[in-house]
Amino acid sequence: MGDISRRGILGLGMGAAAAVGISGCGSVKEWTGSSGSGAGSGKEEGPKAEPIGDGSTARTGPQPHQPKPERLEPGQTPPQFVIFSWDGAGDIGDGLFPRFRKLAKDYGASMTFFLSGLYLLPESKKSLYRPPNNPVGASDIGYLKDENIRRTLKGVRSAWLEGHEIGTHFNGHFCGGTGSVANWTPAEWESEIEQAVSFVTKWKTNTGFKDLEPLPFDYRKELVGGRTPCLLGQDNLLPTAKKLGWRYDASSSGGLQVWPAKKNDIWDFPLQQVPFPGRSFEVLSMDYNMMANQSQNASQSDPSKYPAWQRQARDAYIGGFERAYGSNRAPLFIGNHFESWNGGIYMRAVEEAFKRIADDKRKDVRVVSFRQYTDWLDAQDPKVLQKLRGLGVGQRPPGGWKAYLSAA
Repeated sequence: MGDISRRGILGLGMGAAAAVGISGCGSVKEWTGSSGSGAGSGKEEGPKAEPIGDGSTARTGPQPHQPKPERLEPGQTPPQFVIFSWDGAGDIGDGLFPRFRKLAKDYGASMTFFLSGLYLLPESKKSLYRPPNNPVGASDIGYLKDENIRRTLKGVRSAWLEGHEIGTHFNGHFCGGTGSVANWTPAEWESEIEQAVSFVTKWKTNTGFKDLEPLPFDYRKELVGGRTPCLLGQDNLLPTAKKLGWRYDASSSGGLQVWPAKKNDIWDFPLQQVPFPGRSFEVLSMDYNMMANQSQNASQSDPSKYPAWQRQARDAYIGGFERAYGSNRAPLFIGNHFESWNGGIYMRAVEEAFKRIADDKRKDVRVVSFRQYTDWLDAQDPKVLQKLRGLGVGQRPPGGWKAYLSAA
């Protein structure tokens, strides 16, 4: 799994529904202006819905609060993009999902929520889940209680209407043994994805809930990317992702703060190594990896160190942001979980970092979703992107941005 004493390529799934297990894992301003096209500004009521299937989802038209990507002008300095993403995206009533949706709304920002499909499937119906190379109904993250499925449905609906992206974190979150996602074939990944989509698009049938509004999107069209459990199995996932028309994947680990490239025609958005204050090595840009390098796990913590650990985690995110902003302007990818490890310090750390970044007075900072960032990349001149990829970690463009990108 990697050396967690150096950069910790591990991640953790939402463990509040079951025993904790190892897992994979500025504002949204107009692209060329400084005014917020804020996710979450305005009412949450969606437009008239056209039900799909059993009415679990519905077509409601274009997603609200989406900025229009515009191509860089010759010699123009690229914006600084920052993407906050969340693995699991379940709401167990601890206030974390609505807390960070409100935070994004306050700053006119968008995020990506990687929804675990099982979080919409009642445990009484777990026989419907047939995970590759694992027993029927098995899951390393468990199942949510009915009241928490309801909370999750309401949260996902509101999040999409506020402008956030709903990706996938797949289903059972298998990271070890013969059933690990690391060993799945492209066909097995396709089965897992189809089941995840089915749980999202048939929650009314599976839950029997009749008093909730449908999710306001066609998930088969909206789903364009995900993050695998434990950041494992990307090589065999990518052929299936391409077949399904996905546009990006966020399952790589140990990436550097450089401009992204494609793998198998899919944009590759890895978690990145960022400066780790007070240490001689860098840490992966995810809350679990901060914890793994500070206390090894959530059960071996030292409360007296919480304040220092919180500052260290916060400053790691901010350090990564400042390094990119002042040099190559590579995007910063930050991964999180709705968890209260070590007294909730990582939730406070990422919130503090978010506020520092999103409240930045520099007008060229964009806090967006992976999908929005993909839209922007696809709108650019490929020759410009190639030039941007030529800049290393912390490297400023030779001669300045105007000279460097005018040549492209």
